[in-house]
Amino acid sequence: MTTKSTRSQRRRTVVALAVVLAVLAGFIVRLVDIQVVSAREHIADSLATALGSSRPLYGTRGSIVDEQGQTLAGSILLYDAQLDPSNVRDITREKSDGTKEEVTWTQMAGEIGEITGQTAEEVQQVVDDAVAVDPDSQYAPLKRGLTTEQYRALAALGIPFLYFDEHPARTYPDGAVAGNLVGYMGIDGQALGGLEQREDDCLTSTNGSMSYEKGKDGVIIPGTAVEKPAVDGGTLQLTIDRDLQWYLQQLIAEQTQDMGALSGTITVVEAKTGKIRAAADYPTVDPNDVDASDPNDRGSRIFINSFEPGSTFKPLTAATLIDAGGQTPTSTVTASSKESFPNGARVGDAFQHPAYVYTLAGVLIDSSNVGISKFAERVSAQTRYDYLKKFGIGDGSEIDFYGQPTGYLPTPDSWDNQSYYNIAFGQGVSTTIPELVGAYQAIANDGLKIPLSLIESCTKSDGTVVKPEQGASSQVVKPETAVAVQQMMENVALQSTLAPQIAVAGYNVADKTGTGEKTDGNGRYKSGVYFTTMIGFAPAEDPQYVVAVTLDEPTRIKSSGANASAWQKAMTQVLKSYRVMPSTVEPTLLAKFG
Repeated sequence: MTTKSTRSQRRRTVVALAVVLAVLAGFIVRLVDIQVVSAREHIADSLATALGSSRPLYGTRGSIVDEQGQTLAGSILLYDAQLDPSNVRDITREKSDGTKEEVTWTQMAGEIGEITGQTAEEVQQVVDDAVAVDPDSQYAPLKRGLTTEQYRALAALGIPFLYFDEHPARTYPDGAVAGNLVGYMGIDGQALGGLEQREDDCLTSTNGSMSYEKGKDGVIIPGTAVEKPAVDGGTLQLTIDRDLQWYLQQLIAEQTQDMGALSGTITVVEAKTGKIRAAADYPTVDPNDVDASDPNDRGSRIFINSFEPGSTFKPLTAATLIDAGGQTPTSTVTASSKESFPNGARVGDAFQHPAYVYTLAGVLIDSSNVGISKFAERVSAQTRYDYLKKFGIGDGSEIDFYGQPTGYLPTPDSWDNQSYYNIAFGQGVSTTIPELVGAYQAIANDGLKIPLSLIESCTKSDGTVVKPEQGASSQVVKPETAVAVQQMMENVALQSTLAPQIAVAGYNVADKTGTGEKTDGNGRYKSGVYFTTMIGFAPAEDPQYVVAVTLDEPTRIKSSGANASAWQKAMTQVLKSYRVMPSTVEPTLLAKFG
């Protein structure tokens, strides 16, 4: 029989149990809220306190690739190793056969040093120095910039107080190939030259982070990691061909040295697109070892040099005469090797000859300064200036490259009696390689000038493709004018004294040389010192590629004949590389004399 006191006791027990269960339920609800519902919020709060830790997640800098996608600059992971001095001790390690072995700190220091290139004493000294500063030190940097192979070898040692941080680094697989264009990076990861610097907005990455909580033993507490992903840089695709670039760099290095020149360049432009397919410099820079090169050799002379173009201007003057002056390749003038003009100017040719009745074609073939000067009188100075501007002289290149100058083309109101004639054959005016090859691209492309380009695109990490803005094309001269100049330049290649040296088997080629004088910095020309150029295109009847070779102060041959061998080899390789079909038509022979 249940008594009143018994029932009362049971009631109290039930009530107490209910209270306990209610409290427990409250704890459970709160625990679920903390651990599940509001977990991220509480983790974020804890990470903001001393309990939280974080490390960067490095984005990968974008690659620079050639027109075929071959890598010119890429990124790799390097590793920084550090020790925890507070945990340095002898350890028990399992061997490959499953047995255990005791390993002393001295022995481990030796194993580490064999991989990092340090002695056991040097490794131990790292720990000793850290402890001397702080007896409780948990961090002592051991070695920076370890390769993946070194990292794996160290990790395989199973040393619990050896840690690693990874970070990206730049690598250039082909060394100096296109180094003059690609540029280089500083040890702090800052872009310092070339396209690395110019196109940094495309290539640069954005680092992310990994935040987490660690226990006393340094182990990350599960469920506390919060990741902010990194964003990789974009891929910069150039218009150049890596293999052609490599060949032409070897070629211009050989020619520069053979001719005893200070430097040399070879530039290749696709005539119908304006795309630069190669831009070779010597001397140049290996971005993997920048300090091994002279600071003056770390840029691209193609984009930072300006020079007097010499006789390479004569085809531009001839194009003006035909397009605006009613002249033809068979129009004539009488010209001696040296003449004085009514305004007092004096002009001379590079060789002695009697008074010839030169055709316009003959003036280009013999490269007569006197002849082109007399022809130049048949159009106004303003007309000549306007056409040179339309060809792009003095306006700079469409390619935005650090340090790039513009040529110097004085306005007609500042032409004196001498420069009135000299400008017709490329003296008293300066240009740059991009300006000059851009002008010849227009001649080769039937008078249509297309802005030069070096960059094909930037492909962002999300797949977005960004094309660079291109300027508008312009018709500089009539197509028939350009064709007439093409034929005259073809006859230069056929009838000039350098014809045997520049012939390309199976192809009709067109070219022109220029021997530009150099100033001493005080407005006077240096004696016997020249900047030589050879520029032309092929096939002459349907030009596909423009090739320009320059040498700065060649000494073995001081005229532009120094460039002939390199030009012939360069053009041969270009036609082969792009599988241009051989010529199937006979060249049109033009008379030198009237």
